[in-house]
Amino acid sequence: MWNTILFDLDGTLTDSAPGITNSVAHALARFGIREEPKNLLKFVGPPLNESLAEFYGFSPQQTAEAIAVFREYFVEKGWCENAPYPGIGEVLRELKAAGLRLMVATSKPEVQAVRILKHFGLADYFEQICGAPLGNEDGARKSAVIRQALSYVGGETASAVMVGDRRHDVAGAHETGLPCVGVLYGYGGREELEKAGAEYIAEDMAALKELLLKGGKDGKDGN
Repeated sequence: MWNTILFDLDGTLTDSAPGITNSVAHALARFGIREEPKNLLKFVGPPLNESLAEFYGFSPQQTAEAIAVFREYFVEKGWCENAPYPGIGEVLRELKAAGLRLMVATSKPEVQAVRILKHFGLADYFEQICGAPLGNEDGARKSAVIRQALSYVGGETASAVMVGDRRHDVAGAHETGLPCVGVLYGYGGREELEKAGAEYIAEDMAALKELLLKGGKDGKDGN
């Protein structure tokens, strides 16, 4: 059984694509790069510094400048250009009522994650909201924020699970000794999550709630 549930934020708790893609587009425009928002969905979830280098070959200096411009837009507008997924509040409420410990482990800067979750009335469901320190690229790695969250429960991994929508969530979970539930209502998709090795797949919010309440004991898939 799982006693501690770690949730990703973007693509798992909130549908954050508009704010992120608008912020990325704003940053890329500084370098003369124009992209359609649909082509920027790949930026939802992974650490921004990794994605800029992977998709556009940015140097460390270019990456630092792009992140600064990204944050200009995100802090002003992008943070609220998203919404909680329908039903996620009910899921969190039932999980907490069942006695489960809920935490957030996101690569988004922690100060922004707290602001977003408070804005949407979700912050009180979580014992800890763990994110990246501003200006710390290593701290934005998924495994780093997961370890930070686990530190509040003495590093216990036997009864904890990570919930996310991208391969980075799966990789971070495995690097820290956790299984991962991949959700298909986010941005990753089944192929990405299964290829990354997600132990469980939840098709939708109802399947996710059932799987987490049962602690994964009934099988390897939340269908």
